[in-house]
Amino acid sequence: MAFIHQTPDWEAYRMDVRQPHETLEPLEQEIEVVDGALRTLKESGMIPHTEYDRDKFLAHRQAVRDLFEIPWTAITPRMQRLIWAINAITRPNNMIAAGIYCGNTFISNAGAAVGPGARYTAENLIGIEIVPEEAERAERNVRRIDPSGVARIVAADAVDVVRDFDGPIDLLYLDADGAGGRGKGVYLDILEACIDRMPPGSVVLAHNSVNCFERLEFYLDFVRDPANMSASVNIIFDPEGLEVSVR
Repeated sequence: MAFIHQTPDWEAYRMDVRQPHETLEPLEQEIEVVDGALRTLKESGMIPHTEYDRDKFLAHRQAVRDLFEIPWTAITPRMQRLIWAINAITRPNNMIAAGIYCGNTFISNAGAAVGPGARYTAENLIGIEIVPEEAERAERNVRRIDPSGVARIVAADAVDVVRDFDGPIDLLYLDADGAGGRGKGVYLDILEACIDRMPPGSVVLAHNSVNCFERLEFYLDFVRDPANMSASVNIIFDPEGLEVSVR
């Protein structure tokens, strides 16, 4: 089943992409908005509960602020909190994030298991970036937060990595761009390459479900089909959006 969770201010809630740490609203309002999205996911049967450690999240956010080099990002503070919270709640043992640029989107997922925001222990946290120079920058950023190496970056094509991954994929994050004009349409290629190894209850997070809606038409049709996913919710609380789907 497919649902929409939309806040009245989603169009007005905008960030300067070159000011990744800018405060856009009072913290209490940010928490309230994200809590509302989490309640929708719980009511849709997609997550078991809505509780997450808010202090641990703020420790994660501060570490990213202090240690990461982020030339630009479209991950708003609301989105950063939601992604981290979903990972903290679902605790994926194996998480793969495709299209992570400088590593900010990746660590929003992985930061629930490594660094000062860690809430559980994971086995594999893999970020994929096809541009080697950006993969190197992402790896440098991630090492500053996770010296253990559990969270790691690979410079490769995401379709190849997920297809060849040996084991179940508990959470898949999609933010990649395909070559040859494919753009965000590559999300479906990535998901189809590994869906047979995503167990019941596994989660797929697809960024840009709003501003790239046309490019994602076939992907959204796929995840909203009950033959493929048990439920899917489009979270619209900023101009980018996040489609959350559960196997």
